[in-house]
Amino acid sequence: MGSVNEEKLRFCIDRGGTFTDVYAEIPGHSEGRVMKLLSVDPSNYDDAPIEGIRRILEEYTGGEIPRSCKIPTDKIEWIRMGTTVATNALLERKGERIALCVTQGYRDLLQIGNQARPKIFDLTVSKPSNLYEEVIEVEERIELVHDEEVKPDSSASLVKGISGELVRVVKPLNEEALKPLLGRLLEKGISCLAVVLMHSYTYPRHEISVQKLAVSLGFRHVSLSSALTPMVRAVPRGLTASVDAYLTPVIREYLSGFISKFDEGLGKVNVLFMQSDGGLAPESRFSGHKAVLSGPAGGVVGYSQTLFGLETEKALIGFDMGGTSTDVSRYAGSYEQVLETQIAGAIIQAPQLDINTVAAGGGSKLKFQFGAFRVGPESVGAHPGPVCYRKGGELAVTDANLILGYVIPDYFPSIFGLNEDQPLDISATREKFENLAKQINSYRKSQDSSAKDMTVEEIAQGFVNVANETMCRPIRQLTEMKGHETRNHALACFGGAGPQHACAIARSLGMKEVLVHRFCGILSAYGMGLADVIEEAQEPYSAIYGSESVIEVARREAILLKQAKRKLQEQGFREENITTETYLNLRYQGTDTAIMVKKHTNEDGSGSDYAVEFVKLFQQEYGFKLQNRSILICDVRVRGIGVTNILKPRALEPALSTPKVQGKFKVYIGDGWHDTPLFKLEDLGYGHVMCGPAIIMNGNSTVIVEPLCKAIITKYGNIKIEIESTLDTVKVANEVADVVQLSIFNHRFMGIAEQMGRTLQRTSISTNIKERLDFSCALFGPDGGLVANAPHVPVHLGAMSSTVRWQLNYWGDNLNEGDVLVTNHPSAGGSHLPDITVITPVFYNGVLVFFVASRGHHAEIGGITPGSMPPFSKSIWEEGAAIKAFKLVEKGIFQEEGITKFLRLPEF
Repeated sequence: MGSVNEEKLRFCIDRGGTFTDVYAEIPGHSEGRVMKLLSVDPSNYDDAPIEGIRRILEEYTGGEIPRSCKIPTDKIEWIRMGTTVATNALLERKGERIALCVTQGYRDLLQIGNQARPKIFDLTVSKPSNLYEEVIEVEERIELVHDEEVKPDSSASLVKGISGELVRVVKPLNEEALKPLLGRLLEKGISCLAVVLMHSYTYPRHEISVQKLAVSLGFRHVSLSSALTPMVRAVPRGLTASVDAYLTPVIREYLSGFISKFDEGLGKVNVLFMQSDGGLAPESRFSGHKAVLSGPAGGVVGYSQTLFGLETEKALIGFDMGGTSTDVSRYAGSYEQVLETQIAGAIIQAPQLDINTVAAGGGSKLKFQFGAFRVGPESVGAHPGPVCYRKGGELAVTDANLILGYVIPDYFPSIFGLNEDQPLDISATREKFENLAKQINSYRKSQDSSAKDMTVEEIAQGFVNVANETMCRPIRQLTEMKGHETRNHALACFGGAGPQHACAIARSLGMKEVLVHRFCGILSAYGMGLADVIEEAQEPYSAIYGSESVIEVARREAILLKQAKRKLQEQGFREENITTETYLNLRYQGTDTAIMVKKHTNEDGSGSDYAVEFVKLFQQEYGFKLQNRSILICDVRVRGIGVTNILKPRALEPALSTPKVQGKFKVYIGDGWHDTPLFKLEDLGYGHVMCGPAIIMNGNSTVIVEPLCKAIITKYGNIKIEIESTLDTVKVANEVADVVQLSIFNHRFMGIAEQMGRTLQRTSISTNIKERLDFSCALFGPDGGLVANAPHVPVHLGAMSSTVRWQLNYWGDNLNEGDVLVTNHPSAGGSHLPDITVITPVFYNGVLVFFVASRGHHAEIGGITPGSMPPFSKSIWEEGAAIKAFKLVEKGIFQEEGITKFLRLPEF
């Protein structure tokens, strides 16, 4: 594995929703062949990846390969592909017909799910449809047994599970009762099954027995929750099994059709598919629950493996801006992953690259509403598209870029109009902006009679600035929420529209470096050729972290590593081409926030202390650490990596001449027009320098180099932009709010409030907070007036301002840095006692500048009956502890004794 055959072609393919990108390495050619095709074009071909391979083979061999014939494989070394087949099937609910098999009494487990309410302001809430059609209940029951429950005479009936926890088989699996239930499913035409039984993560025997029985009866595919994701929590386990059973047959059918288009020599061709975790897998191991982020994962691999360490030593922020959305990710030497994501209403519990998506792209609608500029989240789509597409569309970010000169019609395909041969329509775009300018200027005059009219260019620039701020928001969340300084990163920009905005976004974030890959338009496809083959193994282990449990961890680690290595060796990898990683999933006792901690090797070859690394990561992400609290082990996970070393970056020869200018174009940057030289990337060589303002055309992608920026062509043909100055201060209008600034600061402040909410949710153990999202977070001015309230619980909206003002009047000058206030009393601005509000005054140079506050519903506050609202309460004390004003933290010191008295003695 990893050998290179110089006489054969290598294909990297990203089959996206709209376009399929193909990158092929051709023998004897220093440059790769790039091809873009429509993913769906039934009048011309059945399958875009097959068509791309066929066309490039025809070019290389000089012979015709009819579409009716199988594709010859004697000239192909390997094929690597990412596909949106699974994602589309999930979004459109076009997967396989499946049934769900659950423990008796838990028929509605996945229907109920958790108590999350993601669209709390939606007036017509509709739950996503279930993936399964039928539910069958299995007669079986396993119970977890805690140590204190173990009696001397009952140990014979106990079994130790995989996690080390004791379980009792209360009711053995009744296979005879299950047989007719499975038979009836087959009669209905359902031959795929998802199985989730209680506590199967530690005791999977019953699930395995169900699988054997189902297969023997004729089921085509059975997904076991214990095999896919052996972790505690039945709901996400069951949903993951449902997704896998729903999608895997669809993927297998597509892959089978793909492979059938080749001749019998395909067995000698290395064919691999991209998974959501950034690793490759052969067709036999490519399953549904690991395929939903197949395409975007290629882009993360692409920029991380070609830019980090080669072009910069800084951590990278991946910025992939497309037509309808923008994906952001982070890479600092290793892939950042999440273990649970939600896509199209389905929770998937499996390792996936941490890719955040925001609804802002070239097609995002532009609107002027409520005295502010709005960009998105609605998109004009591909049809009718922006105004400039000549289809009667609405104004979009692409139109604003066209007005400013960021998009140059002469270098954009002429594919518009009735005959699809017209260029972009700039006159129609300008006319639409002129009509919008009348509306905006009329509003501004009504607010300030002395306000000057905004020009079309100023309005377009304002919308682009707001769009940039929209895209900055997820980048700040990705970095600041995890304790990283945003400005210490470099922006790795790719996607069709990203390079137009890269300099402005980097400057807004305080970054000094932008990297635009030479294959920025097809980086997801190129990344397929840079990825490694991944095999993972994981098992639950429940123990307190300590000297004894570490020994057991090492034993389990050795067994899992052996399994992962064996699977890679079966695929042809030699020992020297295999590397491994080990992780422990750790959490503090009494919390529900686990962190997957990677094992690091010390200089003497010994392993690092997981606990030390966990405490460091927890404090970095959440800003505090829990003293005198045990650390619990949840899972042991290993990752085997089959290193392929296939695609290598090609170095360019140093440039001997000056950069060739193709022409000059007017570009509106900042507050005026600039005569801007245009260069083509293919004409530039290693060492060429272009000072801003400048335009670099990279295929169909436009790279805007702003003033006070400098673009350098690197050794490997990428564009490195150095930003010589970053924006430190913003001049704010004093009297009447500027309509553009109003939108930008709205994004900034709402971003802060939303980050507060996410941190609160992730650190809590209460179902009310973690799942039901019964909390609100907000930002207030120094007078207690509301500035920004994240879209949390409606009943809290606007209500917390009176609480903050009450505390401000009560404490007066007795507020100090490091103070945190707590209150829940209705007379102090509270709603009811279970809603506890925590308020933090924030100081700058000793001056109070603003407040942040969070209000959350507590299930128990000490009332006369268990629960949050005793129905027979006649006095407020009967509902529980009532706190008008108390410093929960005073000058940085937690007042544990004082708050304990309040909660134990309400009359205190």
